[in-house]
Amino acid sequence: MTDEWTRRDLLKATGGLAVAAATTGGLSRSAAAETTGAEQKTVAPSDKIALGFIGVAGRGYGHLDWFGRHPDVEIAAVCDVHQPHLDRAVQKTGGRAKGYHDFRELLADPSIDAVVVATPPHWHSIIGVEACRANKDVYLEKPMSRFPAEARALADAAKAHNRVTQVGTQIHATENYHRCVDVVRSGTLGKITAVRNFCTMNDDSEGLGTPPNSDPPPGLDWEMWLGPAPKVPFNVGRFRDGMHRYFKDYVDSWLHELGPHIVELPFWALALPAPRTVFASGGRFATTSIADVPDTLDVVWEWPDKIMTWTMMQSSSYPFGVTGPGGGRKLGIVFHGTEGTLLANYDLCQVLDKSGKPVDGEQKYPAAVKRSPGHEREFLDCIKTREQPSCSFANHLPMHLALNLAHTSLKTGRKLHFDAAKFEATGDREATRLLTPSYRAPWKLPEATPQKKAER
Repeated sequence: MTDEWTRRDLLKATGGLAVAAATTGGLSRSAAAETTGAEQKTVAPSDKIALGFIGVAGRGYGHLDWFGRHPDVEIAAVCDVHQPHLDRAVQKTGGRAKGYHDFRELLADPSIDAVVVATPPHWHSIIGVEACRANKDVYLEKPMSRFPAEARALADAAKAHNRVTQVGTQIHATENYHRCVDVVRSGTLGKITAVRNFCTMNDDSEGLGTPPNSDPPPGLDWEMWLGPAPKVPFNVGRFRDGMHRYFKDYVDSWLHELGPHIVELPFWALALPAPRTVFASGGRFATTSIADVPDTLDVVWEWPDKIMTWTMMQSSSYPFGVTGPGGGRKLGIVFHGTEGTLLANYDLCQVLDKSGKPVDGEQKYPAAVKRSPGHEREFLDCIKTREQPSCSFANHLPMHLALNLAHTSLKTGRKLHFDAAKFEATGDREATRLLTPSYRAPWKLPEATPQKKAER
């Protein structure tokens, strides 16, 4: 596990997996029992959900376990452009899952009910829209989009095809985040006028260094890995151990990498729409590796009655007075209200009064939101009920527009005034053009309109 996602975080977000109690195509009966410590449960094949997994390296390989522990899941197919990753995933299922090199072939398989997408982010929107068009329900890792037009296309495609969708912001499912929402919506803090978000670390790109370009390793289709991203020579620094997160062509910045976990809390608690204005400023000032994402970034979003900020520093893990678990990364969310303040992070929910004095942590607040059975479990349940999970594409649309717009502002160096109804940056043709991605040929952002009537 990395500092981003500890084992404790995972267990809390998946409801401890006690509900999972069983084997699937992903785990043997004995392995599942050892992992969950629970009695096995038999589910008729007709009641199982056939899942396809697209991208099965680090996070995607973990999803084989996380989904595979649920008794009503069949891991039916896996897909990856790196043959060793694909072979390892097929082997994990005891050879039962069908292996695919091209995600389009997996989506064409009528036996697949839903897909779990954990590719690098530059692929998320294309695959997510195409999956909806293929009438598959979609669990899509964060960020769901890098450009505002991608976010809108995903939400439109899910609606047009009546698809159940879930964005992989697993921390959303924890009791701590739910309690934070309870506090904000209780009115205890008064009127919220500002929210501060931060993510800091002591990290020169995790030892990425300056490796030279080279030939791709055997079994890797580098051309397909790049897909819609600009053509560049293979470099192990871009490929190994999820290091794509340090390159703008694939993730833009840490605001897309960890921001969906952090900024989601205020968007959820305050039910925020897309921001009215956004301004971002930053650059690569401190670190020396071949990475090119900003190591320092500040963002300001505005609404008529409040502002929200993001601060990221890759060169210092200063926690701004928000205490939390140890590790190389620090993060926090601070809600400033007229009657009090809330300090929050993955584990913290601390209310302060107007003088800054901590309020008794045992104080109870009315439950404002329904508790989660676990992030993956919620998605599986909704596939059966046809309800939408709490982190659906539609629910995530305002936040992802805010994250994506911040990068548009960073590219232009200007404050943007966003008109959500017209879907444009008012008075700024260049910024409006940058709301839509320019993919490398032959890739295009798919249209969201239906090809045929949804089957379910």
